[in-house]
Amino acid sequence: MHQNIERTLLSQDHIDSRITELSGQINQDYAGQELMVVMLLKGAMIFTADICRHLDMPVQIECLKVSSYHGGTESSGTVEFLDSRLPDFTGKHVLLVDDILDTGRTLAAVCKKLQSQGVSSLKTCVLLSKKKERAESVDAHYIGFEIRDEFVVGYGLDYQGLYRNLPYIGILAPHAI
Repeated sequence: MHQNIERTLLSQDHIDSRITELSGQINQDYAGQELMVVMLLKGAMIFTADICRHLDMPVQIECLKVSSYHGGTESSGTVEFLDSRLPDFTGKHVLLVDDILDTGRTLAAVCKKLQSQGVSSLKTCVLLSKKKERAESVDAHYIGFEIRDEFVVGYGLDYQGLYRNLPYIGILAPHAI
């Protein structure tokens, strides 16, 4: 374990097992269809790659860069779209993948944006969902794990750009923040 991690919350094996289950659900729900998987960068990149490797249908992968944390440990309350051009979503079955559902602002803002772009269908998938009251009323269709309201890193999640490469999800030690 990394010296700045207080404790492991979810092991690599536990994450891998859950991804297999989630992928099975997605394969059933989209059987016989083409799917556009849209990942929110940078946090969802590892989770999205692992999910996509298990999907049985034709998959188009797109990325959106949005930001709400701006380097801190809590959402700033403002969601910024950092891409000047969006992919063509018209008529697509879209699976939006994010690392963590926290305040709900990011997922709500991106869903609203994608729905305005003429998607045929839109579902959401998050690795983690915090058990807390949300600023926006939004739920994910597919949830990897529900967790307490703690600041987590690893498996794509970061603190100031670090710790994304950890193969597990851990709680950052207070001295590292």
